[in-house]
Amino acid sequence: MAKLVVQGKKRLEGKLQVHGAKNSVLPILAAGLLSKGCVIHNCPQLTDVDAACDILEYLGAKTKREGDTIAIQPQDSGNCCIPDELMRRMRSSIVFLGAIIARCGHARLSMPGGCELGPRPIDLHLGALERLGVKIEEDHGYLNCTAPKGLAGAVIPLPFPSVGATENIMIAASLAKGETVIKNAAREPEISDLADFLCACGAKVQMGRNGDICVQGVPALGEAEHTVISDRIAAATYLSAAAATGGDITLAGICTEHLSAVLPCFEEMGCSVWQKADEIRLKAPDRLHALRCIRTMPYPGFPTDAQSPLMAAACVADGSSMFIENIFESRYKQVPELLRMGADIKVEGRVALVHGVPELHSAQVRCTDLRGGAAIVIAALAAQGQSEILEIGHIDRGYERLEESLSSVGAAIRRVH
Repeated sequence: MAKLVVQGKKRLEGKLQVHGAKNSVLPILAAGLLSKGCVIHNCPQLTDVDAACDILEYLGAKTKREGDTIAIQPQDSGNCCIPDELMRRMRSSIVFLGAIIARCGHARLSMPGGCELGPRPIDLHLGALERLGVKIEEDHGYLNCTAPKGLAGAVIPLPFPSVGATENIMIAASLAKGETVIKNAAREPEISDLADFLCACGAKVQMGRNGDICVQGVPALGEAEHTVISDRIAAATYLSAAAATGGDITLAGICTEHLSAVLPCFEEMGCSVWQKADEIRLKAPDRLHALRCIRTMPYPGFPTDAQSPLMAAACVADGSSMFIENIFESRYKQVPELLRMGADIKVEGRVALVHGVPELHSAQVRCTDLRGGAAIVIAALAAQGQSEILEIGHIDRGYERLEESLSSVGAAIRRVH
């Protein structure tokens, strides 16, 4: 098992290129199953992406990676089920459901795995697919799904703007008969990126100004080439690391508009932020200021995935910061590990109150989940002494060679096997 060894109190300084978005590439890979062949650029080297490619291979598609490019060539025949061991490798594997049903007319897969962040509304996925004509039966932890009369367009109102459910509907509806309208659809940049990919394949997807998404079904999708957007959560993580260490870093290859809810938080903490269309520079003060209140919300609100990294920076700020988690029930699993490093955090339900301390100290800590693991790394970078971070497989799910990126801007961090 690998671990990260971090020598803290090293100021981050320099320039970083941000990799492609994990939350964008996974649904695009799933949608690639319906194409006649596609080439996807800017695909980060993550274990979740590896798992998605393994699922595609199991379903009968050929995949080939060269650098950050993945080519997918679906075959005429293949499996229409995903075994338990593959589904457990990533929680977003449920996004393959819509693609398999649209391709085969039926699907069988187990409940997905991944980070344990409390209940996710998988029932939103299932209820939406039922409106498209899918019959679903639960069978000892598996979902048996069939569309005996094929998929048919429908009006689908979502009670919550779920990103995964929106993606599943978009993919399935692209080959359904007639028009599908998704009301209260998710608006995250990754949704627009998926729409762009589907349209490149020949789908007819329109993003309405009122938040609705209209998908006019087509008989088949063709070939396409697409470049994945940059990872806004990775960008927020590196900015949090720079803020926590009093650093001065520049992030390149990003869309600053995607970070519109995050950048004001760093300015509130006393950081100077300069923006270009595809570049951000952040220079932190010697001592950060506290944040009044951070509420996680669906896009364009503050993203839940950025809450944990920013909390780590708030641990070494002057004053008290409040975090309110409105998306997931168990998003504070990193807190016990941060407490081991000397943080002062009180959690009650969905609210976390972070009292800044003069200094964090080193400790042996464990990653609790993907974004919580990133928060723990940031705390170790800011702490006095040498920390050991275990169970870093969580981090590898969403950050491409995190230790190499941080080392390139001055961090003393290394991976030890």
